[in-house]
Amino acid sequence: MQGFIIKLSRVKDEDMIVTIISEENLTTLYRFYGARHSPINLGFKIDFEAETSLKSSIPRMRDVLHLGFGWMGEYNRIRIWQQFIALFHPHLQHSDDIGSFYFQLLESAAQNWKNQNPKRLAIEAYIQLLEHEGRLHRDLNCFFCDNPIYNDISLIRAFLPAHKECSHTLSINAKGLSWLYDHYSTLFLDDYEIERLWHVINEGL
Repeated sequence: MQGFIIKLSRVKDEDMIVTIISEENLTTLYRFYGARHSPINLGFKIDFEAETSLKSSIPRMRDVLHLGFGWMGEYNRIRIWQQFIALFHPHLQHSDDIGSFYFQLLESAAQNWKNQNPKRLAIEAYIQLLEHEGRLHRDLNCFFCDNPIYNDISLIRAFLPAHKECSHTLSINAKGLSWLYDHYSTLFLDDYEIERLWHVINEGL
């Protein structure tokens, strides 16, 4: 079984509870500490086996193999990746059968993380997530005052639209936002807008 580690929680000694987005499910496993164990970390893609036992409600993680990516030696890229992937646990923690969408979304992003601006990739992936979950707001009515937005569009948490004057945040150009929604591409967003949207994502998926 393969999956991405989205949370690590240390328990007694050096043992860990590991939460993984696998190819079909959100999986929680117990990993015993041992010198022969492969090192694991937040954001790693791993291949593993889950061993069930009548003595425990949590399966035991066994035979772990790290499936690395070429960019994992680059500090800035791995830091942004870990920030991004950590957001998935609070978002999905009460789900079990999540289907293949989230695994495929992370797999696609990880494959491209080396060659593109990772914050742009995270934003493009997030738009796909919102679309998949039926939460992408294309109708531009302000979240605060419920009036239409004709210019100076701002986005708040979950990319909810708002007037710049209502949210007191940086606006996003309408062409760039429309292109992002239609093509999952940040091509027409500048670096200041990317930083703003990255900040919004980090408030929670």
